[in-house]
Amino acid sequence: QADASWRRQRVLRVPLCREDCEQWWEDCQDAATCKSNWHKGWDWSSGTNQCPRGSMCQKFKFVFPTAADLCEQIWSNSYRYTQHHRGSGRCIQMWFDPAQGNPNIAVARYYA
Repeated sequence: QADASWRRQRVLRVPLCREDCEQWWEDCQDAATCKSNWHKGWDWSSGTNQCPRGSMCQKFKFVFPTAADLCEQIWSNSYRYTQHHRGSGRCIQMWFDPAQGNPNIAVARYYA
């Protein structure tokens, strides 16, 4: 449960598979961002989310020096970097082929 004006529930510390977190960081390391936490602190005065006044855009690899930093910080600890590997049944895979089934069902059952 979450006590926020814009939502009542959220995910917290969902264990991500190491490969998925590292691939996300690798794919985005040269993209730019002005914030390390995308959940809050945006300037919404224009009706869309804008970087806060005075913030500076930097490459992800400077804002998030490691894959763990990206995965754990960008959405307020919604995700947790783990050493677990894809197929272990202990971590969520962000990307998978649905035709092959959803590997995250077993993970949810394990932690339930």
